[in-house]
Amino acid sequence: MSVRVDGKKSDGVPEGTKRLSGLARILKGPRPEKVPAVVGTVAAVIGLLDVLAGVVPRWRWSRVHSFAEVLPGSVTQLAAAGSIIVGILLLMLAHGLKRAKQQAWLAAVVLLPIGAAAQLIYRHSYPGAIFSVLVLAYLVRHRKAFFALPDPRSRLKALANFVLMGAASFGLGWVIVGSHPDQMVGDPPVLEQIEHVLWGLFGFEGSVRYTGGVDYTVGYSLGALGLLTVATTAFLAFRPAYPAAVLTEEDEDRLRELLAKHGARDSLGHFALRRDKSVVFSPSGKAAVSYRVVSGVMLASGDPIGDVEAWPGAIEQFMVLAKRHSWTPAVAGCSETGGEVWTRETGLDALEMGDEAIVDVADFSLTGRSMRNVRQMVKRIERNGYETKVRRVGELSPEELTAVQQAAEAWRDTEDERGFSMALGRIGDPKDLDAVIATAHKAPEEGEAPGPFGDLKAMQHFVPWGPDGQSLELMRRDRSADPGMNELLIVAFLQAAPDLKIKRLSLNFAFFRSALERGGKLGAGPVVRIQRTVLVFLSRWFQIESLYKFNEKFRPRWEPRFIVFPNSRDLPRIGFAMMQAEGFLELPRLLRRRPVELSPEAQDEDKVSAAEVTRAA
Repeated sequence: MSVRVDGKKSDGVPEGTKRLSGLARILKGPRPEKVPAVVGTVAAVIGLLDVLAGVVPRWRWSRVHSFAEVLPGSVTQLAAAGSIIVGILLLMLAHGLKRAKQQAWLAAVVLLPIGAAAQLIYRHSYPGAIFSVLVLAYLVRHRKAFFALPDPRSRLKALANFVLMGAASFGLGWVIVGSHPDQMVGDPPVLEQIEHVLWGLFGFEGSVRYTGGVDYTVGYSLGALGLLTVATTAFLAFRPAYPAAVLTEEDEDRLRELLAKHGARDSLGHFALRRDKSVVFSPSGKAAVSYRVVSGVMLASGDPIGDVEAWPGAIEQFMVLAKRHSWTPAVAGCSETGGEVWTRETGLDALEMGDEAIVDVADFSLTGRSMRNVRQMVKRIERNGYETKVRRVGELSPEELTAVQQAAEAWRDTEDERGFSMALGRIGDPKDLDAVIATAHKAPEEGEAPGPFGDLKAMQHFVPWGPDGQSLELMRRDRSADPGMNELLIVAFLQAAPDLKIKRLSLNFAFFRSALERGGKLGAGPVVRIQRTVLVFLSRWFQIESLYKFNEKFRPRWEPRFIVFPNSRDLPRIGFAMMQAEGFLELPRLLRRRPVELSPEAQDEDKVSAAEVTRAA
């Protein structure tokens, strides 16, 4: 009940009570799930202050920095290089704390007592030491909030990096210390030089002195080497896990059972059977979510598989696994229904990413003015001597199937197979015999040598979409074939569909189709026109506009597809991961990470109940 007092709305609660309840909330602190973000933010601020303290000398004596010294990373007795090293270490540690990493929590717990001791020894600062202890107690109290598991290889790689990089930095530092003998004060012995190198790597000033300003050169060089060692070690220690995506035979059989019952719901359902994806099932086993981890993003595609009533259970397990490993959860290409369930169950946000082109076989016809271009193209190609065949994969002879597989491999544009959301990555698997192959053939002319695959000139592969639908999975053609092979084979498929008892066909995604369509209409606003201009510009490198125009030729109905994400600031990272998953973006070999198969013990650790992780969070 609310009342109005002096023209203002009131809920009837006295102002004093409101102030007390607000004060109680402040004293109580943030909610448990917010603890990692709060602690990480504080660590990042202090780390930034430490970096500034090293770069800008006057900051070292400012009152602001005296507050920073009560947390790990005290720079009271450190040189500028040491301050920068500690600051960057804190910044990297802050990222791990925000992601609720167990290792980051452990590092903070170890550093805090050291910081407290430093306050007492070097500054006799009892308030600073007490504050460090309080922060330590706060972390220990909320230790269950830091539950994210590390990469199984992180500890060994971080340790190996610290040893090897540290040894290399020490050797190079020794060379730097001894590279100015003429400007070295006195003749320091070898042990004193070694001591100077060690102190310098940690940011302290050693006992060796130089003339002519060489002290600064040597000091900053040693500090930079120490910085490089610490930064790379921290990066390896706190980066998220990158497991190898493996779809076991048992998981695949369970998914096929779910698709047999509920596969008609989503045209992307069959693509969950890619063997470079992983899957997580609901507790009842009636629903599942397939995913792959790319650049720290746990990326699902399409709607969950199975009974809609069991979707929340599968989604909950998906989110549990993401929290367990500190992955960023995201969904690419879910339907409107799927997006509603994802956002309702997880609190994530959704954004329309484009539309899927769906052609109903009963409504398709080559007659009419709107289909004139396609009709003329198909007739011209047929007059040039091309023939088409549309068959189930199980109807192909072993020789024909081998020729199709080899041709698909040879006609590929890129080194690696592209696709994630709408690609299966295989042809002719014994378990996929109900898929459809459409092929175009042309007999060689008189005196012309046959091609490497006989008369085969183009092929398309379609995978099941429930009992009466198919989804276009792959389009390949010989570069010497006439233009229009894709249009020819799609028309041939649609004309043969009634005999195959197929009622609907899913073509491709048209990314940001609505923006392209609205931006080209008369009276479109400036924002929509700018969006269209940007998309047309990007189409020089990515098939955005061309794919939309190709799909539009067949007069499909458009079904919106959505991307689900935690926060707007995560969108660039998720977009980067999606481009990697689809094969449009490849990292240099030096930056690629080799996925690792989790041991049975690690897999058992992942099989935690949602209730346990919820309590931990």
